[in-house]
Amino acid sequence: MTVQTTPRYGIDAYLDWVQKEGLPVTEDYGIDLFTVETALWPRYGVKAAAVHLKGRGDFANMFVFDLPPGGSTSPQRHLYEDVFYVLEGHGSTQVEFADGRKHNFEWGPKSLFAIPLNAKHRHFNGSGVERALLVSTTDLPLVLNLFHNEKFVFDNDFDFSERAGKNEHYTGEGDLITVRPGNHMWETNFVPDLASLELKSWSDRGAGGTNIMFVLADGTMHAHISEMPVGTYKKGHRHGPGFHVMCVTGHGYSLLWYDDQKDFLRIDWKHGVVFPPADKQFHQHFNTSTAPARYLATGVGGQRYPLTTMQRRSLIGMKPGDKGAVSTSIKDGGDQMEYDDQDPRIHKIWFDEMKKNGVVPMMEKFLPNP
Repeated sequence: MTVQTTPRYGIDAYLDWVQKEGLPVTEDYGIDLFTVETALWPRYGVKAAAVHLKGRGDFANMFVFDLPPGGSTSPQRHLYEDVFYVLEGHGSTQVEFADGRKHNFEWGPKSLFAIPLNAKHRHFNGSGVERALLVSTTDLPLVLNLFHNEKFVFDNDFDFSERAGKNEHYTGEGDLITVRPGNHMWETNFVPDLASLELKSWSDRGAGGTNIMFVLADGTMHAHISEMPVGTYKKGHRHGPGFHVMCVTGHGYSLLWYDDQKDFLRIDWKHGVVFPPADKQFHQHFNTSTAPARYLATGVGGQRYPLTTMQRRSLIGMKPGDKGAVSTSIKDGGDQMEYDDQDPRIHKIWFDEMKKNGVVPMMEKFLPNP
């Protein structure tokens, strides 16, 4: 019998891999992605960094890619899914499938796109003067901890060509799939500009808000975008971990808290700031700008392919006709806090921000002004 003097247990294969890759890691509750420190990542041939949001859960992470003027990443393929958002710069991405099909599309600031699973791909900076900064949300922590075999994840030639999608899904076109307010889906692989995408009304979340859910590359990654009109804020709500919330337009702040906490954690955001509501943590988003505020949320497990029972309950509901827990009041067993039930301090904090920013409050229909 062989006795191990150093037992192997409690291993996080993903974190071990990050350390082995030599990637800089930024970790915090709220992170300005424009300020993340990057270093050359030999695997990709460009500067990059890992971003670990506190409260992100077990399944998701982020990578920031800093493409130099005229630069490009090395060709990649891998058995994890990623959803890209362009923070700044212009360029293009080439996707190639095992059957020889290729797709090329050009992106710019505030573009959103996904790489179909295990498809060969490469990103190019189209400018000879300016850098391009991209951020991806991935399920690599889930995949590496599940298989704990780097070669299987990065050197696997299995073909998922059924995930390629329609040709027009790489040109900015898509298919609208109507479900119900708050759950309408836009199926595509590429959105040229999230700031101009038409959204659909979501009255359950309050104050004239709109949203659209995404189905990207027929994958298990989730993404949705929501907008708050000027002078408004959304209802508080909670859900499972793993959602990475990023500001797209406008500016404002979010409050985060648990039931047993007396104080709020406040995250101020503008374009490029990302934060993660933690597991079952109430959070509420407030627009303090003179323009509508949009934010993008990305994570693992979506409306088409919910990964956990909690996600199914939250997004879909557990029986036919359900709105989903994030659209149902906590008084009715859901996870949404109605305006009348929120802490009185919340409205006062927001109202003071309105005065500070010179914005006319537009919430009188829902709550009286302090």
